[in-house]
Amino acid sequence: MSRDKNIKIPELALVVLIGATGSGKSSFARKLFKPTEIISSDTCRGMVSDDENNQAASADAFALARYITGLRLKNGLLTVIDATNVQEEARRDWVKLAKEYHCLPVAIILNMPEKVCATRNALRPDRNFGAHVIPQHISQLKRSFKKLKYEGFRNIIELRSPEEVDAITGIVRDPLYNNKKHENGPLDIIGDIHGCYDELVTLLGKLGYVNNAETWAHPEGRKAVFAGDLVDRGPKTPEVLKLVMAMTAAGTAYCVPGNHDIKLMRWLNGKNVQSKHGLEKSIEQLAGETPEFKNQVSKFIDDLVSHYVFDDGKLVVAHAGLKESMQGRGSGAVREFCLYGDTTGEIDEFGLPVRLNWAAEYTGKAMVVYGHTPVPQAQWLNNTIDIDTGCVFGGSLTALRYPERELVAVKAKEVYCEPAKPLNYVKPSIDSLTLQQENDQVLDIADFTGKQIVETRLGNNITIREENAIAALEVMSRFAINPKWLIYLPPTMSPGKTSILDDYLEFPTEAFDYYQAAEIGRVVCQEKHMGSRAVVIVGKNEAAISKAFGISNEGIGTIYTRTGRAFFNDKNTEQALLGRLNEALINSGFYERFDTDWVCLDTELMPWSAKAQALLQTQYAAVGTAATHALAEVTDALKQLAARDANGETLLVEYSERQQEAAKFTAAYQRYCWPVNSLDDYKLAPFHIMASEGKLWTDENHEWHMEQIAKICSHDPAILLATPYKVVNLNDAASINEATEWWLALTAKGGEGMVVKPYHFIEKDKKGLIQPAIKIRGREYLRIIYGPEYTAPENIERLKSRGLNAKRGLALREFLLGVEGLQRFTDKEPLRRVHQCVFGVLAMESEPVDPRL
Repeated sequence: MSRDKNIKIPELALVVLIGATGSGKSSFARKLFKPTEIISSDTCRGMVSDDENNQAASADAFALARYITGLRLKNGLLTVIDATNVQEEARRDWVKLAKEYHCLPVAIILNMPEKVCATRNALRPDRNFGAHVIPQHISQLKRSFKKLKYEGFRNIIELRSPEEVDAITGIVRDPLYNNKKHENGPLDIIGDIHGCYDELVTLLGKLGYVNNAETWAHPEGRKAVFAGDLVDRGPKTPEVLKLVMAMTAAGTAYCVPGNHDIKLMRWLNGKNVQSKHGLEKSIEQLAGETPEFKNQVSKFIDDLVSHYVFDDGKLVVAHAGLKESMQGRGSGAVREFCLYGDTTGEIDEFGLPVRLNWAAEYTGKAMVVYGHTPVPQAQWLNNTIDIDTGCVFGGSLTALRYPERELVAVKAKEVYCEPAKPLNYVKPSIDSLTLQQENDQVLDIADFTGKQIVETRLGNNITIREENAIAALEVMSRFAINPKWLIYLPPTMSPGKTSILDDYLEFPTEAFDYYQAAEIGRVVCQEKHMGSRAVVIVGKNEAAISKAFGISNEGIGTIYTRTGRAFFNDKNTEQALLGRLNEALINSGFYERFDTDWVCLDTELMPWSAKAQALLQTQYAAVGTAATHALAEVTDALKQLAARDANGETLLVEYSERQQEAAKFTAAYQRYCWPVNSLDDYKLAPFHIMASEGKLWTDENHEWHMEQIAKICSHDPAILLATPYKVVNLNDAASINEATEWWLALTAKGGEGMVVKPYHFIEKDKKGLIQPAIKIRGREYLRIIYGPEYTAPENIERLKSRGLNAKRGLALREFLLGVEGLQRFTDKEPLRRVHQCVFGVLAMESEPVDPRL
């Protein structure tokens, strides 16, 4: 106990209170811990029997206490056990539970005099246990003192009088040594060095670190994180140790131990270890060093922490990796895993330990960066990455820049040590897929059924209801293209607020007002093409597609609808169109400018009839034809009636207007339909460059997107359409009027209308994310949506009361999911994580929202 009257305990611990009945454990717990942290045996008895003193219910009460405690420790929450715990068998369960969840057990002993306990119990009529109970508890307690350390308690605190207890004013919760959650980076994590000093110096220089004569430091404040195995096998182990020790002492680096480092420490400490597997090289090189330096090395390694948790828990660095249940915990098992990984105890054909691929089952939220197992090149697998690329074996020394996720490597100068297993040895794979792609060959249906809660980086968590998830799974399983293509589904778009003008349901003013209210200064207005929304993925060649998506023999890309279905039934037409687009990308220098071999585009593909032929025939054409013929006959009959009876004139005027409206309806949808006899009859209008290799392009503004797309389209204007657009200054009435007149001109010519977007792709106001786009459709186009007679005063008045909140909420949530899914793909996260977002968009499409909006 410290002099400041505080008790220090680890921040994550199982605190076991030990003391006779009446020793004041419950009062002590209530004074110093949160109510939710205290698991009381009395409370649990009450919960299972309605009587806190019912000793017959003790077995069930402790079963409940253990269950609740297990859940709390699983979730990383400090827990206090309020029970007598004076018997070894009672404490054994708690120590076992702490060990199971890799938490430190702490014993706080309230060793009160027997008289104090008896006096307190006498004041509680519900505690009439008999005179023998307190002496028995105290006797058991005294016998326990010498055993506690051997039972597994590392922190033991004893309080011997009420005065000592009263003097305690607080609990100091010491962060675990591995807790560096406050360290947000940027960081450079460096793989196994194994004495390769020259390569380490070159790599540090390449990463931007500067040697200031005393140590290495980065001018921008970046820090290095060494992933262990500094020593053995290589030519300059002492030099590596001096560099790393100096950087960690200066605060410019962190370091975790590797199994080779621990073995060297044991040798330095005089332990009987075999000098093989490279240790003999370290021993030879250290022979010329002073005893003082060797002692410093031993202490340095001994003080290293098994692993570190950085950036609010988003990053974990451990030599051999670490399962989620062990991250941020402290136990012998955790340290063992960090040093050696998940081993079976068997030996493979190369004489090396057989290691289970823990990363193949990893589903944790934190990125795990590790080494230990040399690989030809670093590869992502389930948000983990092995960066031991075998420098000492003639491979390379690799660093991962965080949070950039960029790999930086330097080639080994020579082969310093021949590996037992060839560095390029890789178990047979499927069509040369990456580890991640191979792991994603089969997805678990449990990841896509039931209620889902999706975390997004741009906004709040999004809930997918179970019934909607089932609907999405039905669509995907029956109609979708190869799931590996499905990295993005575009969101729906909200219309503007209903216009206050009598003759218009939608008008630009309301969209401009919305963004002005959100304090957006500029917007981009894009012509809205009347086609079908299409996601286009195209690669420079089939090899690029195979590398990025793990897909072979399906051409250079795909075109799919916003529900994940193939846009073309004819694969030849699809590939021919993609071929034309690819040529334009190549000729425009896109692949070089964007440093990529593939791209995902959000587009509109025309004519509308190319994909909506069935819709046209069964709905729009049927309505137009029926109305045209029927009303023609009606007006002919009414003309005859009007010639005989003046009262027929009123009906003739009414039905003549209906006939004109039907003609307008037919003309409206016919503008968007034309025959397709060749490839040149298609028009593809990209409007967003969504993603390319390792990059999401939502950080660029919409004007930039339009300019980049125009460069591509100029190389094949026969089928590629650069979308007309205007940048509007919302603080300038003239600019707003110009955009409004442009919309009127577009719609007067039969155009669908325009889409108004904030200048920047992603914008937020005080309430959060604002609408990424608002569509303002023309008066005649809306006739297709709402019917030939929607402009009749009584109809348009009724439509003006349409509710938009559900549609707006849906548009925002789908946008968040779409961006999140693409971000996960470009970050090389598992396909199940990408599809969680894609399925979410599709699931939301089954929500009951008016499809006409």
